Amino acid sequence: MKKINVITLGCSKNTVDSEHLMAQLRASGYEVAADSDRTDAKVVVINTCGFIGDAKQESVDLILRAAAAKTAGRIERLFVIGCLAERYADELRSELPEVDEFFGVHDWAGIARALGAEHRAECETRRVLTTPKHYAYLKISEGCNWKCGYCAIPLIRGEHLSVPMETLLEEARGLAAAGVKELMVIAQDTTYYGIDLYGRRRLAELLAELCRIEGLEWIRLHYAYPAGFPDDVIETMAREPKICKYLDIPFQHISDAQLTAMKRRHTKAEAMELIRRLRSAVPDIALRTTLLVGYPGETEADFEELADFVREVRFDRLGVFAYSEEEGTYSAEKLHDDVPEEVKQSRVDRIMRLQGEIALANNLRRVGRRERVIIDSRQGDYYVGRSQYDSPEVDQEILIPATGRRLLRGRFYDVRITRAEEYDLYAEPVGKA
Repeated sequence: MKKINVITLGCSKNTVDSEHLMAQLRASGYEVAADSDRTDAKVVVINTCGFIGDAKQESVDLILRAAAAKTAGRIERLFVIGCLAERYADELRSELPEVDEFFGVHDWAGIARALGAEHRAECETRRVLTTPKHYAYLKISEGCNWKCGYCAIPLIRGEHLSVPMETLLEEARGLAAAGVKELMVIAQDTTYYGIDLYGRRRLAELLAELCRIEGLEWIRLHYAYPAGFPDDVIETMAREPKICKYLDIPFQHISDAQLTAMKRRHTKAEAMELIRRLRSAVPDIALRTTLLVGYPGETEADFEELADFVREVRFDRLGVFAYSEEEGTYSAEKLHDDVPEEVKQSRVDRIMRLQGEIALANNLRRVGRRERVIIDSRQGDYYVGRSQYDSPEVDQEILIPATGRRLLRGRFYDVRITRAEEYDLYAEPVGKA
């Protein structure tokens, strides 16, 4: 039996793509692995990221290492797929003749055929999970229609394309039957779901249907675009106990001048009103956001307005990135990258110092609270868990001393928070949930 090693770089959406591909390969009789260190697989598939400079470099470095392994005879065939291949296949072909074939982000049947497998329609909702078996991602759409000035995703992934609801529900039922307890709903913009298929946004209906699936206990919403945020989604989040009181909503900036330059489709006033509506309907909601500093034309006044926004809103989770040009985007072609690199990095550092203070204050308020956690792993002397307010891989953890007790991975427990740090909490069990 031929073994195929599928290595995935980049975001959780790439993870889902790889898991679907691995299910197709397994259905054709292949043994599949998702381990970059595996040495007994003679066929290697690298699912690449092509979104920002660092991610592209990571993909190129891995391809070069795999190409060297092929030259040395340690692997027999090498395929490169995903975002980097979608954007730069022609250049990569000329530079990397060791790669047998390149595929972009849409030709999954072609990838399967190149690997000697048959693309089976009946397997399209199946996955080979590469996450811990108690949680998984559900990608509900592909591409994006917003075309923000800095973003290359529409150039890579194309326009927004929703997955039919019945397909998603079948996939989610299969994941639940396999033991998944927590489902992260993801897309480039989850709130846009359904417009292309049904003529209206249907995310709220999808979430409600997911809540009916036996076995799923937590449903978490990621990557919600602020403009046109549907009221019925807020109502569903407030009503359905399975939906985590958590929302990942990337605002990017708050200065109206910067929002306009970025080609975002909302204003500062609309962003603040959305936050008010969310917190009014779901009072203990944890809000995660992403910010972008150093975009062309960002003044010190724009940045101070952004810092004031962070102080006022007091996000539970926050990431901030320095702008870098992405070829083919509006900002790369039409705007001058006029903010010096040292200024960009200083602004990143200032926001993160501010957020560190906010995160610690937010966490200190949780000391003494009883919370329900799911156990992800054991690391040294601690079990590592998360509450509904934290998503895996990107958010903070709750550390529970392992001495004298046995907690099971993928199970829920009640704990009492005993100590807080900036980005971690400590707790003691008070009984099984």
